[in-house]
Amino acid sequence: MKDSLRNSIRHRIMLIFVGLMTAVLFLVWAINNWWLEKYYIDEKRKEMEAAYSEIDRTVLEKTGDGASVGTVIAEELQRELDTWSRLEASGPEREADFREQEEAGSDKGEKTGGEEGQRTLLGLIRGYGEKNNINMVLIDSNTGATVLGSGRDSDYLVQKVQRYVLGITAKRANTLKKHENYVIETNYDSRSRSSYMESWGFLSDNRTLFIMSMPLASIRESVMLANRFTTCVGLAALIFGSVLMYFVTNQVTKPLLRLAALSERMSELDFDVKYEGSSRDEIGVLGRSMNTLSDKLKETIGALKQANQQLQHDIEEKIQIDEMRKEFIANVSHELKTPIALIQGYAEGLSEGMCEDRESRDYYCEVIMDEAGKMNKMVKQLLTLSALEFGSDMPVMERFDVHELIGELLSSAGILIEQKEARIIFEPDGPLYVEADEFKIEEVMTNYLNNAMNHLSGERVIRIWTERFKDQTVVRVYNSGEAIPQEDIPNLWTKFYKVDKARTRAYGGSGIGLSIVKAIMDAHHQSCGVRNVEGGVEFWITLKVWRSGAELCENEGAK
Repeated sequence: MKDSLRNSIRHRIMLIFVGLMTAVLFLVWAINNWWLEKYYIDEKRKEMEAAYSEIDRTVLEKTGDGASVGTVIAEELQRELDTWSRLEASGPEREADFREQEEAGSDKGEKTGGEEGQRTLLGLIRGYGEKNNINMVLIDSNTGATVLGSGRDSDYLVQKVQRYVLGITAKRANTLKKHENYVIETNYDSRSRSSYMESWGFLSDNRTLFIMSMPLASIRESVMLANRFTTCVGLAALIFGSVLMYFVTNQVTKPLLRLAALSERMSELDFDVKYEGSSRDEIGVLGRSMNTLSDKLKETIGALKQANQQLQHDIEEKIQIDEMRKEFIANVSHELKTPIALIQGYAEGLSEGMCEDRESRDYYCEVIMDEAGKMNKMVKQLLTLSALEFGSDMPVMERFDVHELIGELLSSAGILIEQKEARIIFEPDGPLYVEADEFKIEEVMTNYLNNAMNHLSGERVIRIWTERFKDQTVVRVYNSGEAIPQEDIPNLWTKFYKVDKARTRAYGGSGIGLSIVKAIMDAHHQSCGVRNVEGGVEFWITLKVWRSGAELCENEGAK
């Protein structure tokens, strides 16, 4: 596996490197072969345009007072002769200094010596001839006389420009750019078997004809030389790079091999071995990730041991559930035992004629019906609770006004409230729409109200109010009376749990009502609770506030 890993990675890296280097070499060769000639000619054309612009501007400056180009050049030549004559008389050291200044001034198109710092037309033309290898001829179009000829082929250039003016163009001429006063083109000279770039036309004084000629080296030969040089350098770089990549990949594969050995140790459940590299690259990240994986596996195996303990705990819990089931059956039996005994006793009394008067018979019948009603109520509650716990009676979500529901509940329970001598405080401040199962929430509020009335004492006050928050509302039911022992509060929601069994029996409670409340609120994914407050006990539930589409859109926009 190690050999295959090392060979595979090295093979891929070497292939990628050689492929990239080959692609770069081919791209450079293609660019040189296809675009170098065009680029070379375009740069020469720009040099020719720059030469025309500067020479033309200088001619306009020098001939501004009506002088001709020939006169300007003759004056500059005469000044040069006078300057050289004075320098020859002053000695060789002064002459050498002047030559250095003359060469520096020619590069800038300036004439030093007697007119230091002043640009001259001769200096400008000579500078382009020496720096850019441009031969130039100036002809006075009025007289046809050659004003200036630079280079060895001045006479030949004069003949060329005269033919061009007469419309006799070269057979292999190619116009590069045509301006208002001049043209730039490439021509093949059959005499010298060479290509030239030529610019000819008139200067802006409209009396001076010019031609500039620049020899073009053999572009194809230059391209071949450039490609040959690039290929040699590229092959050398490819060979050197391949050797270098061999050693570089070795540095990459070594930590990978260490990681492979680490993974083998981990496969044998040895989680104490760790990657010890400190690099910040991808390999270092992988090594640290494997260290994390090793720690996680170690923790997981430890968790499996704990899971065995948890399994034992679950078995014990199952036993407890069985015990709770038995206790549940015992509680149901106990709750039914008393009313059944009462019904049986009073029924036997009726059958044996123990109550001969009507008043006694009515009392016996009333007790039997009351106990039967309690049993019926308890059975219904058990069926309701069972349906809620097993999910077969899911809430039907709808929109309704919880304030209206509470008001109707209090109105229907008015007689019972009067019997309990309770004082109800409920002051709604308008409708409050919630999203829930109205029938089940009514059952919750009924259980809370009955629980409050059955445990009233002291001021005998029952207060119901709501508190609205962003997406929820809390419905609270308070009754004055004795506080619930703190140790009993967590068990209030357990089936058949009674804080005071004697008092619960007095009002017929079975200990199921609050369990139904808890099951209904769990089915709504909402909360319920109880707490002791000053002077009494407060029960509460939470409900989801119903929000219209406009409110939802408004809140989304605010976000």
